[in-house]
Amino acid sequence: MSCSINLGEWNSVFAVPCSVVDKHIKLAGSVQLKVLLWELRHAGESFEAADIAKALSIDRADVSDAMLYWQQTGLFAEKDGEFVPAGEAGFKDETEKTAEEPSPAIPAEIPPEKPKKILSRPQKPDNAFVAKRIGESNEIACLMQEAEQILGRLISNGDSAMLLMLHDHYGLPCDVIIMLLQYVVSIGKANSRYIEKVAMSWADEEIFTHEKAEEKLRRLDENKKAWHAVEQAIGIMHRAPSSKEQSFASVWINEWNFNTALIHEAYERSVDNTGKFSPSYMNKILERWHKEGISTLEQAQKDKEERAAARKGGRQPKTTYDIEEYERSGVFDNFDRK
Repeated sequence: MSCSINLGEWNSVFAVPCSVVDKHIKLAGSVQLKVLLWELRHAGESFEAADIAKALSIDRADVSDAMLYWQQTGLFAEKDGEFVPAGEAGFKDETEKTAEEPSPAIPAEIPPEKPKKILSRPQKPDNAFVAKRIGESNEIACLMQEAEQILGRLISNGDSAMLLMLHDHYGLPCDVIIMLLQYVVSIGKANSRYIEKVAMSWADEEIFTHEKAEEKLRRLDENKKAWHAVEQAIGIMHRAPSSKEQSFASVWINEWNFNTALIHEAYERSVDNTGKFSPSYMNKILERWHKEGISTLEQAQKDKEERAAARKGGRQPKTTYDIEEYERSGVFDNFDRK
């Protein structure tokens, strides 16, 4: 009599190395784990990255990145066009320790006394170095995981290299990098190029602490609100301001504390005399008002009447220059074209 034991789904199984769970499950992304399981399931068969991409409905480039990741961790190595366990390709397993090769101690991360100024764009670290740093630093590993949560997507090898560069080369602590990522997401510019651009600016301003990052974000928020107030005052559609426009708006609202009524009045006078929105011309008007203590619309209108009466009577206005005459000379034209 013949007998058999039916284990259902367990009749067909394949092995997964313990190191995948012990070392890599916290660090590897979902795409990397899916690719690894598919490869192990089809061990002994011939396949290409395109086959995996089609089977898993994953972009081929992401599959190639995942395959490279497992090579860099030492789980697999390429030999004669095939992926084989690293030990069979002539490499020693990371876990093998000998008296001649003692395990090197992982140095504690010591923050630099004073980060260096960034003089030029550095070269991003390669994938092997990124994997090494993630493996030896819980802080870096947590940064990568937090970045995925903030950005709302799996980060690529290029993203990981960029984030590590922000920390190791630019000197930005992990908590500052996280705050930076939250900021770029909030303004809808969460692409790698913009993240790196902002990081270079922060490093140049020596924003290396949580407190300085909070202060920077507070100023950015104030500047954003200032430009929004100017947009409402002059009645233009929402758009990103130029650097000059943003600078003017911040001074008018945050430093000189002008209300929208006065800004609108300065805008009206600008249009009357130039036929267009001229931030430089508006700034000259508002600068004079600030110096002369004009802080209400009534004071501005009274000042206008007094100046008109002074000119009509052939008397010199109380200021030593006439804005309208400056405008007619074209002195502000170059400023508005920059």
